Amino acid sequence: MTLPARVKLVEVGPRDGLQNESRSVPTHIKIQLIDRLTAAGLPVIEAGSFVSPKWVPQLQDTAEVLAGIQRRADVRYPVLVPNMKGFERALAAGAKEIAVFGAASEIFSHKNINCGIDESLARFGVVCHAASQNKIAVRGYISCVLGCPYEGDIAPSTVVRVAERLQEMGCYEISLGDTIGVGTPAKAQALIETVAERVPVEVLAAHFHDTYGQALANLITVLPLGVATIDCSVSGLGGCPYADGATGNVATEDVLYMLNGLGIDTGVDMDALLDASRFISDVLKRAPVSKVARAMSKG
Repeated sequence: MTLPARVKLVEVGPRDGLQNESRSVPTHIKIQLIDRLTAAGLPVIEAGSFVSPKWVPQLQDTAEVLAGIQRRADVRYPVLVPNMKGFERALAAGAKEIAVFGAASEIFSHKNINCGIDESLARFGVVCHAASQNKIAVRGYISCVLGCPYEGDIAPSTVVRVAERLQEMGCYEISLGDTIGVGTPAKAQALIETVAERVPVEVLAAHFHDTYGQALANLITVLPLGVATIDCSVSGLGGCPYADGATGNVATEDVLYMLNGLGIDTGVDMDALLDASRFISDVLKRAPVSKVARAMSKG
């Protein structure tokens, strides 16, 4: 295999992970978690979301979190925004990078952001234009790229169409999300190969959930294709609301252990990452989902 010499890890735990927690996590805990992840050397850390507090109450304090974290100049702290209202709130809070989130499933798009794919892309176009005028970088997410809880299999052509539109709008990176974790290595490989025919593979990121235990296998399959950005979540924070009891985001510690074993540089320190994992696990009063965190636990 020809593997990338370096992989960028995008830490999604403070946003994609914590938003699934039913019990409120205090603002100071979120700040401490992000600061620990910064100290561990993560180059990108999702700091929160400016969606309506009605839909995601857990992240209603994102402005306070952004104000409280110890930012490092070489670390990016993107926040999710669904529309112009969210963008304006993010801008007022001092966000330097945002993310827009669409889907490759028409039904999922309606249930997740209350509009269809085409309408969502129209909204994102306005947001991306405003971001460009304010020199704010934009990352794009596409959910359900390998399967949908409502529509089942998703045609790769739909993923390609959404990815192309996001790139045209100015998204510097496009994260392909296996939202319910149903993908397998052959399907993940085929998807990346198909999308890369129209969107440069250097622009693509892998966001594979581990619901069926396939995330690491899927990642090792797409790395040789040129994918060099991986979304992951400290301690395996997050879950899948469509598969009761299933794990969600692939754990950052597990991804890092695999990449270290392959000799791929990330710039992330495992000991400091495990410290962050233990910290948030203790706060949530449960063991980490990460197998590496459990195996390397000193407690």
